[in-house]
Amino acid sequence: MMELIIVSIGALAKHAIWGEKIAMRTSHATTTLIKTGDKNILIDPSLPAQALAARLEERSGLKPQQITHVFLTNWRPVHRRAIELFGSAQWLMHEEEIAAANAALENAVDIAHRQNQPVDDIITNEQALLKRVQAAPDELADGVDLFPLTGYTPGQCGLLIAEPTLTTIIAGDAVPTAAHFSAGQVFGDCYDLAKAKESLSELYEVADMIVPGHDNIFLARRSG
Repeated sequence: MMELIIVSIGALAKHAIWGEKIAMRTSHATTTLIKTGDKNILIDPSLPAQALAARLEERSGLKPQQITHVFLTNWRPVHRRAIELFGSAQWLMHEEEIAAANAALENAVDIAHRQNQPVDDIITNEQALLKRVQAAPDELADGVDLFPLTGYTPGQCGLLIAEPTLTTIIAGDAVPTAAHFSAGQVFGDCYDLAKAKESLSELYEVADMIVPGHDNIFLARRSG
C-alpha cells in the first residue's frame, strides 16, 4: 500500500499573483513523503533541519534516519535546506539537473581561477554536496516514476504516482502554486520559459492531483 503525506506546505517569499512586489515572508518549498513497501521517499527537504525533523515526526511518525531516499525536484537551495539531516538516505535527482548544477559550479571555479581568486567556500561546499547526489532511476518504486518537467531549471523533474483511479504528480517548481496553475502561469525567472510552459501544458493533460513547489496539494482539472 502506498501513502502520500504532505509533511510541510511551502510558501513563496513574494507571490506575484497576489500582487506582492517585495518579499513578504521566508520562502520554503513543499516537502512530501511517499511511503511504499520498505521505502520512505522524502521530496524536497526545505525547512531548517530541526523544524523538519519535528514536522516529519508529527506528520508520519518517522525519524530522519528512517528516510531511505531523498529526491530533489531541482538543485535550488530552498529545496534542500535540511538534506544533510538525512545522511543515511540515498540522495537522488534527475541526471540532467545534476549535470547542469555541476557545470554551473565548475564555471564558478574557472572564473575564480582566471581572476586569480580563491574559490569561495560556498562553491566548494556545494560541490561536496552535489557529489553525494545520484542520478535517479526512471522508477523510484512500484508506481512512482520520474516525470521530467524541464523549464524552470535545465533538469527540473517531478514524480508521477500512478494509482488505478488517480494520477498524482509532485511537480516542484514547474507549478509554483495552485493559483499559478489556475492562471496558466509559471515562474518568470525560468531557465527556459518556452519549455516551462510546455511542461505546464503537459500537466494539464496528465494530472488529477498536483503537489506544487510552494503550496498545498490540489485537484487539477484536466483539459482533456
